[in-house]
Amino acid sequence: MTPRPRRVLGAAVARGWLLVLLLLVWEAAARRAGDLYFPPPTRIVRTMRELWWSGPPSRLWLSEQAVDDFVPSLARLLLGWALAGVAGVVVGVGIGLSRVAFHLADPVLQFGRAVPPPALIPFFMVVFGLGTSMHLAVVVFGAVWPVLLNTADGVRSVEPLHLDSARVCGLGGWARLRYVVLPAAAPRIFTGLRVALGFALILVVVAELMGSADGIGTRLNAAEREFRPDRLWAGIVLLGAVGCVLNALFLLVERRALAWHRGARRMST
Repeated sequence: MTPRPRRVLGAAVARGWLLVLLLLVWEAAARRAGDLYFPPPTRIVRTMRELWWSGPPSRLWLSEQAVDDFVPSLARLLLGWALAGVAGVVVGVGIGLSRVAFHLADPVLQFGRAVPPPALIPFFMVVFGLGTSMHLAVVVFGAVWPVLLNTADGVRSVEPLHLDSARVCGLGGWARLRYVVLPAAAPRIFTGLRVALGFALILVVVAELMGSADGIGTRLNAAEREFRPDRLWAGIVLLGAVGCVLNALFLLVERRALAWHRGARRMST
């Protein structure tokens, strides 16, 4: 085995042993308790396979139930997160570029960030009804704040010397924004987007629990009504797995997008 695969395997073992240990303890404790509300991981995995991965190989073993549950939830999550990201970056840049605008808007931003998004679900239901628009409104309202505030802080933290140098070099306002401000604020922007992605996953499920005809949240509601704790746990484990996968994919994109930034920091040191 070459050194690189050996390092990768060693890192996987070092990071995965605790998870394996926890699963073994969970399995043993659940079997010993014999509690209907506390199923062992093997039963949860079997239920997940029956629900979502019992389809044909041509469809990557996804069942019809998986398509009905995954596609609506992921579409709402990603669309709501994208809308929150665009709005947060645009407004955050505008506020961060103006000291006066920042001080005027900061109390409103802090108030809005403090409002729990689930508390507005009844209002969004009245305004948008029980459709996708309501789900998107909940996700956007909850996910926009980390992007907006991190973007504003990133823009405000740009070194004035860099802006002055760009101005001396003849760069106009849009050019300074593109080549100086946004690159300097990019690490903070990506941090806000990653936090917002976790919020979006939570909020889309909360919105679906409150009212939806499809999605993972609807599956959790059905498991509760049918008194199926194994399906309830299957949904919980699935959401945790989806969150881990989305976070890993985002970190991969972030590393590639900010590779220049890490290189610049190494050169400066």
